[in-house]
Amino acid sequence: MVQNPDSIGGAHRRTSIDLATVIGLICAFVLIGAAIVLGGSPSSFFDVPSVLIVVGGTLAVTTVCFTPLEMSRTMRVLLKTVFHSARDPSDAALHVLRIAEMARRRGVMALQESLPAFEHDAFLHKGISLIVDGTPSEEIEAMLRRDMHATVQRHQSSAGVLRKAAEFAPAMGLIGTLIGLVQMLGNLDDPSSIGPSMAVALITTFYGAVLANMVFSPLAAKLDRNSAEEALVNSLYLMGAGSVSRQENPRRLEMMLNSVLPPARRVRYFD
Repeated sequence: MVQNPDSIGGAHRRTSIDLATVIGLICAFVLIGAAIVLGGSPSSFFDVPSVLIVVGGTLAVTTVCFTPLEMSRTMRVLLKTVFHSARDPSDAALHVLRIAEMARRRGVMALQESLPAFEHDAFLHKGISLIVDGTPSEEIEAMLRRDMHATVQRHQSSAGVLRKAAEFAPAMGLIGTLIGLVQMLGNLDDPSSIGPSMAVALITTFYGAVLANMVFSPLAAKLDRNSAEEALVNSLYLMGAGSVSRQENPRRLEMMLNSVLPPARRVRYFD
C-alpha cells in the first residue's frame, strides 16, 4: 500500500548515548580493575610519573603529526561516538520515497513549503533547496557528491588521529620503561629507590598497552563504522535528489535505493 506522500515529516534521527561504546569501555576497564584488585595490590598500579609520560606524551607527540584544528575536531567527533545521532538507512529511504511521491503528485515547487522540515539534516536540506531552485540534476549530484567526499575525508582524518595515538601510546610506554630502568640502574646503591623506579619501568608499558588497545583503536573503529553508515544515508539522499530533479518515477527510485541498501534493510514503499 502506498503511504501518504503529503506527510513528509523527517527521517527518524535518534540522538542518544551509544550504549555499545559506553558499555564496552566500562566493561573492559572493570575487568582490568577486577584483575588488579584480586591481585591484592591496586595502589601499585597507579603512578603519577607514568601517567604523565604515557598520557601526556602520547597527546603531545600526536599533536606534532596534526594541526590544532584536526586535534580539536577529533575531540568533538569523539563526543559523537558517545552521543551518537543515528539515522536508520531504511527510514531514510522511506523518507526519500515520500519526498519523491509528493513531488510527483504536487510538483517540485511543492517541496519549497516543506523545506523547514529538512533543516535538521543539512545534506538533505541542501539537496531539496537545489531542486527547488531549478538546478540541473547533474550539478545537484556533483555538488552533493563533493559534500559527501568532504565529510568522509573529515571522518577519516579524525580516525587517523586516533590510530596515530594508538601507535604512539605503546612507544611512550617503552620510553617510560627505559626511563625507569635508567633510574633504577643509577641508584642500585639505594635499595629504597629500586621499587619506585621499577614501578615506572613496568607501569608505563601497561598504560601504553591499555590506551592503545582499549581506547584509541576501538574508538577509531567506531568512527569508521559511524562514517560508513552516514555515507550510506547520504548516498540515499543523493540518489533521491537526483531522481526528483529528473522527475523520474518513484517506483524506479525505490529499486535504485534497494540496490544500495543491505538486504536486511531494503524497503517496500509501493506494495
